[in-house]
Amino acid sequence: MACNLECRVHPVVLFAIVDSYERRNEDAKRVIGTLLGSYDKNAVEVTNCFAVPHNESEDEVAADLEYARNMFELHKKVNSAEVIVGWYSTGPDVSEHSVLIHEYYSRESKNPVHMTVDTTLRGSKMGIKAYISTSLGVPGKTVGTMFTPVPVEIISYVPEKVGVNMIQLGKFNNTKRSVSMVKDLTQVDKACGQLQEKLSMVLEFVEDVLSGRVPADTTIGRFLMDLVSNVPQIEKEEFEAMLNSSMKDLLMVVYLANLTRTQLALNEKLSIMS
Repeated sequence: MACNLECRVHPVVLFAIVDSYERRNEDAKRVIGTLLGSYDKNAVEVTNCFAVPHNESEDEVAADLEYARNMFELHKKVNSAEVIVGWYSTGPDVSEHSVLIHEYYSRESKNPVHMTVDTTLRGSKMGIKAYISTSLGVPGKTVGTMFTPVPVEIISYVPEKVGVNMIQLGKFNNTKRSVSMVKDLTQVDKACGQLQEKLSMVLEFVEDVLSGRVPADTTIGRFLMDLVSNVPQIEKEEFEAMLNSSMKDLLMVVYLANLTRTQLALNEKLSIMS
């Protein structure tokens, strides 16, 4: 398991790590914390985390382990499926004290992952690395520990991806550095436009292959064949009826949401007046 282990991290974990780094004490060089998630075959999926207070000097490191246990118990009450899968630290590399901290998490998890997040943005990039520990030495004598790097992949659920895309839009707004949520119909219109662009790209690629301008790719061909075969065979009139019905349902939901929002605002004003 250790040799083929892959670390999959969700965006919310990275945001929480950066937030804990920004809120650190002035004299703290780095921040450490517990990683929560689950194991799936040869992969560990990190879905949550929390910071752990600690004091660190050149000679020793002391972490508040009681705080870490209490926080984990609180997280279990919210999501019992999440378990301790490792720990994180801010900084570009593994430090000398990482072995001591890793020993504690080795007692809490069978094969903990140590993830480092370079919040100093060295090279204008937030480097993310993950390691697992490997014992070294001769049997019966002093055993050392080596951190072996493992692949890291950033994954996200659909709601997380929507949130990340919205946050990325804020970097183009240099004045307010804020964005507003797009209306439902606007999102539908934008999604349809993107779908139309992708279909045009696929058609252009197929025409280029048929004309000999682009060499054929069997992998892409099989993918397109599976894609076309999964499209349900629906008559034009039936599809339009289904689309109109869904659009009516969407408009009704939008209307009821706006009506509820207006009623709540009216009740709030009446409560203030009374």
